[in-house]
Amino acid sequence: MAIDDQIEGQLDEVKGKLKEEIGKRSGDPSTEAEGHADQFKGKAKEALGDAKDALNKAKEAITDT
Repeated sequence: MAIDDQIEGQLDEVKGKLKEEIGKRSGDPSTEAEGHADQFKGKAKEALGDAKDALNKAKEAITDT
């Protein structure tokens, strides 16, 4: 479902922000980079969920008329 993608995306973004901060504070550029990647992945999942929602709404609008 689209909402699942959006929720997973938000969780990935939060996880990524935490990893990034841990990497910064510990001086570990690898963990910091993983955090950035997780945030990007989360934003992509959210965008996928938004696109699915838009398609479902368009489909409903077409079939309801």
